[in-house]
Amino acid sequence: MILDQIVEDKRFYVEALKKLNPVNEMAPGDGIERRSLIESIRSREVPIIAEIKRRSPSGGDMNCGYSLTELARIYESSGVAGISVLTDEKYFGGSPADLLEVKRCTMLPILRKDFIVDEYQIYEAYAYGADVILLIASILTDAQILRFLSLAHELGLEVLLESHNRLELEVSIASGARLLGINNRNLDTLKTDLNTSINLMQFVPDDRIVISESGISSSSDIKRLLDAGAMGLLIGESLLKSKDPAGKLAELIDIRHI
Repeated sequence: MILDQIVEDKRFYVEALKKLNPVNEMAPGDGIERRSLIESIRSREVPIIAEIKRRSPSGGDMNCGYSLTELARIYESSGVAGISVLTDEKYFGGSPADLLEVKRCTMLPILRKDFIVDEYQIYEAYAYGADVILLIASILTDAQILRFLSLAHELGLEVLLESHNRLELEVSIASGARLLGINNRNLDTLKTDLNTSINLMQFVPDDRIVISESGISSSSDIKRLLDAGAMGLLIGESLLKSKDPAGKLAELIDIRHI
């Protein structure tokens, strides 16, 4: 399964990285302003987290013709709530340095999207200016989830805790995480189904913020998800495969006619 291979490769990569660049030798991130994705989501009628990635196992190359900086500025001027930056190198062509590049050219909160399996990656996210980190429930133990949440909060980072089924969602809710992501993509088969979010959102307590992730490509998709209880939407491939990301965002956000 693709997810198992990604996680195995990630663990090996992080162990090597810890020896090359230990936490105590990282550039300090203390002077970098942190921004709240939660507050940004609450301030928008259609809260979109727009994604930046160079490629993916499901979508192939994402050559939209824009640099990271250009794309981040397009997203910001289009009114999105935040920017998700894929930092996995082997499968997505990204780098932690992409976080800082995007952070420096926008006032939006920045989400580090990666396969976090070690506390080292949380310190790394902090050092490179992330405001939020993604944790994936299916690749972590319950104890790891709690430990990683605690460390992120100590560093002043918010956490988007992702699930794909009822059991993972229950674990996520029990952890106390405020931002709950529901991934419409099955990370084993790479197939997407918006009903994943629609069926699971009914179980999310009112005091949490639920984000529907993946497979969202139209304003009707957005209207359907918002009506079902989504408070935010993470969108990547439909923007990155568009020749006009700003136009695509305007189209997605305009749900008045539906």
